[in-house]
Amino acid sequence: MIEQKIKAAIRDVHDFPKPGIIFKDVTTILQDHQLCQEILDAFVERAQGMHIDAVAGVESRGFLFGLMIAMKLGVPFIPVRKAGKLPFTVKRKVYELEYGTATIELHTDAFTPGSNVLIHDDLLATGGTVTATSELIKEMGGHIAGFSFVVGLSFLKGEEKISPISDNIVVLANY
Repeated sequence: MIEQKIKAAIRDVHDFPKPGIIFKDVTTILQDHQLCQEILDAFVERAQGMHIDAVAGVESRGFLFGLMIAMKLGVPFIPVRKAGKLPFTVKRKVYELEYGTATIELHTDAFTPGSNVLIHDDLLATGGTVTATSELIKEMGGHIAGFSFVVGLSFLKGEEKISPISDNIVVLANY
């Protein structure tokens, strides 16, 4: 099963980025091209029931599989970037973090209004970043087709936060 393979490949990094945190390092998955293919196939299979016009990948690890999913589905990829990283006209969203705020941006011409956008990131924790991403996409005239994640930290209840936005939520490995 894909969940066990993903969990076996992920490296736990203790006390990163601060003491008491066990960081789930998904970059080790990238060392196994066969597992990457299985993950891509699993995402594409689960996306079959959704009408997806574009895939938005959240910086930066959301770019890894987000671009591959978009390519496999034959739809555009939309990079969701931190403030100041995109070179063209942008729309931005400031959102709250546990300690402070963050800002994400999209090019104003990233998608056509009315598009159904799948939001992809590597990990679902509290859901704050993908909630802000969905709000920004909706402000720009898009619709949220669903969400996809390699890993979910269910104890942080991110899925509960994003389920009112879309109940199409794909998490391949939950902790």
